Amino acid sequence: MSIENKRREVLFSKEQISSRVVELGAEIAEVYKEKNLLVVSLLKGSFIFTADLVRAIDIPVRIEFMTTSSYGHSEESSGNVKVVQDLDVDLSGYDVLVVDDITDSGITMKAVLEHLGNKNPKSIKSCVLLDKPSRRKVELEADYVGYTIPDKFIVGYGLNYGDYFRNIDHIFAFVD
Repeated sequence: MSIENKRREVLFSKEQISSRVVELGAEIAEVYKEKNLLVVSLLKGSFIFTADLVRAIDIPVRIEFMTTSSYGHSEESSGNVKVVQDLDVDLSGYDVLVVDDITDSGITMKAVLEHLGNKNPKSIKSCVLLDKPSRRKVELEADYVGYTIPDKFIVGYGLNYGDYFRNIDHIFAFVD
């Protein structure tokens, strides 16, 4: 059976995601209202979440993109984080918020926070749409979390299966 024909379990609808993103945006805007906010979106997975989140943050915000790789085409992190595209911005004047779609092992986010932290930002925090703490392999707790989820392989709203399904407007898991 091809993946297109597999049954799907919707975990978060388009409306649920939208509502939570608006809440996160308001919370972040309140915390950063007197600061110089720089959002760093970790590509590719977080681009949809980041686009919606920054529109929900009603203060001035600079947006940059960084590409890392630790998954390849598998469902599990390799444990080795490679910075594929780094920032070329002096972070010393910014309060940095690193945005990602999901944190499970925590390896990628921890590596990125350490990497960017070495560039001397005023502060550095993290925001993830989905947190899967049961899979954590490093000590890490995101500062802003959309939803905490169980240990399921999920797809949609930026999360991919192979090179596909990032464009789906909700989040689902395939059901056997």
